[in-house]
Amino acid sequence: MKPSRTLVIGVGNEFRGDDAAGLIAARKLRSLAPSDVRVIEHTGEGAALLDLWQGAETVIVLDAVQSGASPGTIYRIHANKKSLPPRYFQHSTHAFGVCHAIELAGALQCLPSSLWFFGIEGDSFRYTVGLSPPVQQAVASLASELANQYRHPWRPRLQATAHRS
Repeated sequence: MKPSRTLVIGVGNEFRGDDAAGLIAARKLRSLAPSDVRVIEHTGEGAALLDLWQGAETVIVLDAVQSGASPGTIYRIHANKKSLPPRYFQHSTHAFGVCHAIELAGALQCLPSSLWFFGIEGDSFRYTVGLSPPVQQAVASLASELANQYRHPWRPRLQATAHRS
């Protein structure tokens, strides 16, 4: 099977509260994606991510972060141009996760042509199912934003920013 040119990876753990933000955003996008966009859910284990995005031209990673900002803040980082702040992943359950996978791919010069990271600031990462209200709102906002991008060719038109949804 030929790899999709655009790959969206929703990362998270469904049983750790707001950590499921990336997974839920990916689920919302799956039904809206055109046939040339592949949307998958993943745990975020770094070595597997390197394999997943091989052959994709554009990769969009959706994940929850915890940096101390207001819950629901959305971060947009064009990872080909700027490194992800490790502080976003201080509570990751992986020794080698998203941030490390992107760093390693950059060092090995095997990043996709365009890799965008969308982080949603979480509030609670306790063992529970369901998102906190500000994160739920941010997931809906991000899914809407990305769905709008599906209507147009993927281009790094998005500005790398952080803002409160």
